[in-house]
Amino acid sequence: MQVIPVQISKEIEINDNLSELITNSVEIHDGDILVIAQKIISKQEGRVVNLSTIKPSLLAQGISSEYQKNPRIVELIISESKKIIRMERGIIIVETKNGFICANAGIDESNVQDGFVTLLPLDSDISAENIRKQILKTHGKETAVIISDTFGRPFRMGQTNHAIGVSGIRPILDYAGTNDMFGNMLHVTAIAIADEICGAAELVMGKITKCPVAIIRGYEFKKENTSITELIRSEKEDLFR
Repeated sequence: MQVIPVQISKEIEINDNLSELITNSVEIHDGDILVIAQKIISKQEGRVVNLSTIKPSLLAQGISSEYQKNPRIVELIISESKKIIRMERGIIIVETKNGFICANAGIDESNVQDGFVTLLPLDSDISAENIRKQILKTHGKETAVIISDTFGRPFRMGQTNHAIGVSGIRPILDYAGTNDMFGNMLHVTAIAIADEICGAAELVMGKITKCPVAIIRGYEFKKENTSITELIRSEKEDLFR
């Protein structure tokens, strides 16, 4: 299996043709998995906000005063969230409108002009699907596409890349009903391969190398059109909420 970095030196702007930028930078093979950083998807889809245009509500002002955060960013966090899960030590953990549990609703001030932030894509599954279909249409290559973002994790230090959108690949490899090497039937083992693929891609993508895309080549996967929702644990099954 290969993990291939794809550098794109152009600063991504709204309505740029991402599939063309990617395929102009690297040769695509059938069976490739493209891992694409959320940041360039958000820029291409216009999910960039000038903070000076945001008017904080009284709630946002109260939270920002208590937790020493920019009130305009707090207002965006509130507007992008279903609910606030926890607030402590200046960190706001929320459930986003897409169902992700993450800090600050995925709002990010890095790699954008000063005074601006990026929001998560409205629907990362659709973002992934559009790029996959465009590559198939223009180059005839059957690929899978995963949109990735960096999240923290409970009980573990450091952040890792997580999948927030998928197309052409089932995000979970379910071993339930199969036997282990001793003949014991597996009942609950399900591997989040989309997240693991994103973690592998992060090793070459980094944050400051102008490498927002990586190709995973040589990994055999189940080609399905499902949804990132397969990876989201429902609240009733979550022991920590």
